[in-house]
Amino acid sequence: MNKTAIKNFSIWARNKLIDDIRYRAGLLGISDEGIKAALAQSTKDTEFYDIGTGSPYSISGEAVSQRRKLVEAIREEDRKSDYPTAYKYIVEEVAYTWFNRLIAIRFMEVNDYLPSHIRVLSSDSGKLEPDLVTTPFDAELFFSADEEQMVIRFKRDNQIDELFRLLFIKQCNNLNEILPGLFEKTNDYTKLLLSVSVIDQDGVVYRLTHDIDEDDFNIEKGGQVEIIGWLYQYWNTEPKDAVFGRPSGQKIKKEEIPAATQLFTPDWIVRYMVENSLDRLWAEGHPNDELKANWNYYLEDAEQEPTVQAQLAEIRKEYAALNLEDIKCIDITVPRLIQRIGAKMV
Repeated sequence: MNKTAIKNFSIWARNKLIDDIRYRAGLLGISDEGIKAALAQSTKDTEFYDIGTGSPYSISGEAVSQRRKLVEAIREEDRKSDYPTAYKYIVEEVAYTWFNRLIAIRFMEVNDYLPSHIRVLSSDSGKLEPDLVTTPFDAELFFSADEEQMVIRFKRDNQIDELFRLLFIKQCNNLNEILPGLFEKTNDYTKLLLSVSVIDQDGVVYRLTHDIDEDDFNIEKGGQVEIIGWLYQYWNTEPKDAVFGRPSGQKIKKEEIPAATQLFTPDWIVRYMVENSLDRLWAEGHPNDELKANWNYYLEDAEQEPTVQAQLAEIRKEYAALNLEDIKCIDITVPRLIQRIGAKMV
């Protein structure tokens, strides 16, 4: 795994996504300096905003209500702190949301985990246009009549990026059924601020699919899900450095705590913790050499005095009465752990 490439991409992608979202928000009259009102010629269904050019920028339909929700979100955060902090928080939240989804879909498409088995960000043939853009109606996505016409029009007019954004959001919403915590339904300002491109070779999608070796994602070629953890940790590199680079004694703000404290735990540490906690508890009550065969970090008990051995034997009788479902722990490693042990027991 090329961690230098992963780190460089994550740091760059964070700044790129934030800049693109700030630009998109600026077209809507929203910046770090404040929120502009719509121009006088605006109507209920169409709003116009002065962006300093000869013609104002306009939004209509669904985008009008999405902008309203964006303004509400910023003002809600503003009540907790101040406007610049609120604006920064919302922009970075949206950037992180789209980064999460791009990374998750990249891992899923490389390992053929997507329900449709059609690549979303890249192509099996190596062409620039993603397979989803080439064959959108083969992807098991639901389209309304209006959306079908939009897809046909975008393809006819060679509006590749517009088509990609429509399909990418549809794919994310479709994945909500199987991964609701990661792919929440996207119909609010998060959708409004999405500004990714697949044809721009200095865009996040192109760099994600070209800067990081695909084999680093492919679990059949040495890749592993751990790459997602490293991408997330490196995303926080600059915010973490900013926090720890401050003068001693300067207070850390609440919204800065995650960047300063959330660190990715490498797989070998997780395995060490798991094999010497839950794995140990289970094995002591349910001896199974086959189960322990792949525990590379398991530490056998040291030799004990007879009285201690007798006490341990009584404790292990209690362990032997446990069902796997009876064991309760407070640790983020537990889901992976239970899945692993459960799979070996079947």
